[in-house]
Amino acid sequence: MVFNRSLLARAALGPAAGAVLMALMASGAIPAYQMYSVGLAAVYTIVVLSVGLLAGWSGIWSVGHPAFFAIGAYFAAYGSGHDWPLETVVLGAVATGAALGAFLGYAGARFSVLYIALLTLAFTMVTLELVNRWSGVTGGDQGVPVVQLRSALGFGTLLGGGTEAQYLAVGAAAVVLALAVPAAASGLRMRLVAAKSHPPAARTLGIAPEAQSALSFAVSGACTCFAGVLLGLLTGFVSPDPFSLAFGISLIGACVLGGVGTVVGAVAGGIYLTWNPSLSSAVGLPQPIVQGLVLIGVLLFLPGGVVPFLAKLARRVRRRPDTELPSPAGDSADLDPVPAEAVGDAPVLLRMEHVSVSYGGLKALEDASLSLRQNEILAVIGPNGAGKTTLLNALSGLTGNGRVSGTADFDGRPLLKARATARRRLGIGRTFQHAEVFSELTVAENVLCTRRRITAKDRHEVASLLHSVGLAEVADRRPAELPFGLQKRLDLARAMAEKPKLLVLDEPFGGLDADERALLARHIRRLHADGTAVVVIDHVLDDLFSVAHRVLAFDFGRTIGEGTPDTVLEDPQVRSSYLGTVDGRTRPPEHIGDRSMIRLDGVGHTYGGVVALRDIDLDVRQGVVLGIAGANGAGKSTLAGILHGSLQPARGTRESEGTVRTSLAPEGRALFKTLSLRENLEVAAYAAGITGAPLRERLEETVEWLPVRLRDRMSAPAGGLSGGEQQMLAIARALIARPDVLIVDEPALGLAPALVDEVYDRLARLAHDGLTVVLLEQLLSRALSVCHEVAVLHEGVVAAHGRPGDPAFVALAEAAYFSGDPEAATPAAPSARTSPVEIP
Repeated sequence: MVFNRSLLARAALGPAAGAVLMALMASGAIPAYQMYSVGLAAVYTIVVLSVGLLAGWSGIWSVGHPAFFAIGAYFAAYGSGHDWPLETVVLGAVATGAALGAFLGYAGARFSVLYIALLTLAFTMVTLELVNRWSGVTGGDQGVPVVQLRSALGFGTLLGGGTEAQYLAVGAAAVVLALAVPAAASGLRMRLVAAKSHPPAARTLGIAPEAQSALSFAVSGACTCFAGVLLGLLTGFVSPDPFSLAFGISLIGACVLGGVGTVVGAVAGGIYLTWNPSLSSAVGLPQPIVQGLVLIGVLLFLPGGVVPFLAKLARRVRRRPDTELPSPAGDSADLDPVPAEAVGDAPVLLRMEHVSVSYGGLKALEDASLSLRQNEILAVIGPNGAGKTTLLNALSGLTGNGRVSGTADFDGRPLLKARATARRRLGIGRTFQHAEVFSELTVAENVLCTRRRITAKDRHEVASLLHSVGLAEVADRRPAELPFGLQKRLDLARAMAEKPKLLVLDEPFGGLDADERALLARHIRRLHADGTAVVVIDHVLDDLFSVAHRVLAFDFGRTIGEGTPDTVLEDPQVRSSYLGTVDGRTRPPEHIGDRSMIRLDGVGHTYGGVVALRDIDLDVRQGVVLGIAGANGAGKSTLAGILHGSLQPARGTRESEGTVRTSLAPEGRALFKTLSLRENLEVAAYAAGITGAPLRERLEETVEWLPVRLRDRMSAPAGGLSGGEQQMLAIARALIARPDVLIVDEPALGLAPALVDEVYDRLARLAHDGLTVVLLEQLLSRALSVCHEVAVLHEGVVAAHGRPGDPAFVALAEAAYFSGDPEAATPAAPSARTSPVEIP
């Protein structure tokens, strides 16, 4: 940690305020009858601080702190009765609180917030029961006195309930607050927040969430036990009454009132707890009612707490003009492809042999083998669900409950048995598809949290790194204030910190514009020049191939091809994994209408700065089977939502002629798996306003569309169906509203070929019955075979639109699918692979 003048000044505020307060107490400015309340407020401040920082930094809400408070108080009582020195009592209470807190933190780290709260609730209940039953030590309901505690270091004797204890409480609170200020600026706080914000990303940085939870809970428990010792000395008597579950709830309320995770907010919370009884008496209402009303008011009008609200007001008063966000302009020069010879005869850094990852009966990765040389850039390609991300997760240790088999060596060391946190120390860095940055940390802190101890040298290195990726001007901003492109840069900078030997990049080009992609490619080139090996997956093939030495293709969890960027797509198996292969037996109807059902004009859409669609013009005509083909990330699902009407476009217009009912069978099916097949259909009917006799009629009609094996299992849970059966149920659920336009998103995803044929056969029957169908499909050849018209999406733009019966369009569509540039196509007759349908 670096101590600068500003940090030291803020840390000195607590001791300064404590000194002033003790001076006022000594001078008589604070009446004697109020000095006890001042001391109690100081004790409560320590407790609220320990609860608030635990919640704010680690995300752990504890109702177990009354138990820690009681343990400290009874330590003081027991030590007083057995003539223990003050120092022994404090050390014993602190050590006990730390040990119990570490156990609760580690045990609760694997559970959700609710289960941690229940765990701490059980801890309090058990502790209070022990207090009541262990009357030989605690005095049971009658309590036990704290007569005095002498200091073994020569600081005199403290009488229970005496004035000295009040001064001690104020001084102790001042010291604890002084220590909390630099802790808030330390790497400890950053790592705790990182572990709370995104545990998988934290693991790739060497941060173990379980260890962080145990550490934070240990410190919090130790501080609360220390406050319990002070309470025993302050009151001179300890009984179970102050440590009830109601007090635990009041502690949480005080944290929220002051501001969770803030140091000054803890002071406000401690004052509130102390004087709440007086406030209740003044208004003539019971304390629980006053506490509830205050808490409701804060949650409604000051949701962040009093102190953060006042701090926000102060920032608005002295606000400076916002820093202009950095732009990648000027860095978008074209990049020549990386020559394969650049790797030369460099030694092998990574070798994987016959690696498989399975989740139950599903094999997400099967018998994968690869080798990677030092400073080589390896691109991994394949359609959605091919196993690419599973491969990256196997490299970075994020396979979760998956069973991993095979062997892998990294830099001469076994890799697969190493924990995810250890792989960072081995030299493996990782980025994520959606830029999983830590939203509660600043840009600089997102990178600094990779260090255990932060020195001036660390801050200088991080500043240089942020400058190299164009983030120096926004180092003090939160990621939520930045557009998606800058968040991607931050994710890359965090992975680059500590100069890893291998950098694993998960779809780094996704969601970026052309300038940002060119800038990212330049950064990858720099990594190669510095000797870093890179494994990168993406669906933006042009940019991916511009930086890769070698390309590995996956499908259905297996390696299906390998080659250089300019030759790999010539492999028929690799090409068909993207474009697909069909037997051509499914045919759309020949007669279609001219009526326009849905028209999109200049439609565009963004998600937090990420451009999903740009200038989409599309006309869905009655009776047409319209195919929307594109790779993963092309914008198909966004377009489906806009066509359905459930998603409003950010730009452009969606028009329909008259009343057009639309239904959507979404990607992933989104079934209610605990409900039966019939109940899934009924829920959709209720949502469409269908009840009574019409509901029974629709159910009979829809059930008839399903295959016999599903009709006989209408009372079975949907979760027990196979993937193909779930897909047919999802389509049936969409059909129950009798739509004019049926939109089906990726109906073949994850299905065996036989089930794919069955699903498409049933969709073809709907088209023959006159239903307008919009089919969003990753496999281009299937869209060409079953649709009247096909629009090819590439990076959110309609790159090609035509009829499959036109041989020239087939070649244009393939070129547009891979590069977005139909002009790159070479006119050729369609191959048997695509089997285009002749439509008159």
